[in-house]
Amino acid sequence: MISFQSDYNNGMLPEILEALGRTNDDKTPGYGYDHYTESAKQKIREAVDNEEADVFFLVGGTQTNTTVIDSVLLGCEGVVCVETGHIEVHESGAVEAFGHKVITLPSVDSKLTPDTLSAYMDRFLADETHPHMVQPGMVYISMPTEFGMVYTKTELENLYATCRKYDLRLFIDGARLGYGLMSEACDYDLPFLAKHCDVFYIGGTKVGAMIGEAVVFTGMKAPKYFFTIVKRHGALLAKGRMLGIQFDTLFTDNLYFKVSQHAINMAVRICDIFKKHGIAIAYDSPTNQQFVVLPKKLYEALSQKVAFEIWERKSDEEIVCRFVTSWATKEEELDELNRILTALCGACRDED
Repeated sequence: MISFQSDYNNGMLPEILEALGRTNDDKTPGYGYDHYTESAKQKIREAVDNEEADVFFLVGGTQTNTTVIDSVLLGCEGVVCVETGHIEVHESGAVEAFGHKVITLPSVDSKLTPDTLSAYMDRFLADETHPHMVQPGMVYISMPTEFGMVYTKTELENLYATCRKYDLRLFIDGARLGYGLMSEACDYDLPFLAKHCDVFYIGGTKVGAMIGEAVVFTGMKAPKYFFTIVKRHGALLAKGRMLGIQFDTLFTDNLYFKVSQHAINMAVRICDIFKKHGIAIAYDSPTNQQFVVLPKKLYEALSQKVAFEIWERKSDEEIVCRFVTSWATKEEELDELNRILTALCGACRDED
């Protein structure tokens, strides 16, 4: 069965597998104090055009989000995000488990706008009782968003300016950052993003690594004891070189961006396939997550031959489903999807 279920259902890039195998017999210090990790950190500093950036490697996305948020915020502070934000919906209350409230605001196309943030902060500060409340201390956004949307250059500039106006730190979840940056909807590069936030992370797990995320502090220095806080959150890998080798490989010869571009090319094609068969697009995502509306009968038939996810049950007869491409998606898989849809849609028309 072909699968478009997620962008982390394959193992890892062949280049990373080869690098891990080639270095398997090396003996290095643990916890990231090795030359592979140092090389990876330097390559990332060069990629973000900031020699002063603090770079750390953590084991996964949820650990990264909770660790960064907990390290930056005071105990009385909360983090602001849209109601569809990953830390609000799909991280099992991990942020709250470490004592920080997630403050949700409405979104526009799954993005947080400066106007929405300003209106909230003005209302909050105008309330004379606000010292008794959880204090907003950070803004969290995803790039791309959970619905595959991309912040534009102007949107990111204005949002960061609004954060600074209210003394809020801006944290960008980059679990799928490569796919966002290589989208045609993105009008900036990695150095620009790095200059318009306080801290972000470069996702490895979903963009070809076996495991791992790279946290990069660019608009602020890493909080005191950040390494210790990483360990306290269970996000520190003893065999730290395993993360360093992966990111050293990803940031050699632009591999990270090349494989991200491949996923975008595959997503454009999969979107065209759905449109060709008259299947409605639910959200106009320009990245590697594509959302379509399937009639119940077509969903039931297609799910027997193709792996994908239900995103939302729109009604009794319509289901919004997510199809995800990745660095590992093959042209032959798209050809097979097209053949399956041709047969199924033809059968549905015959029945009607």
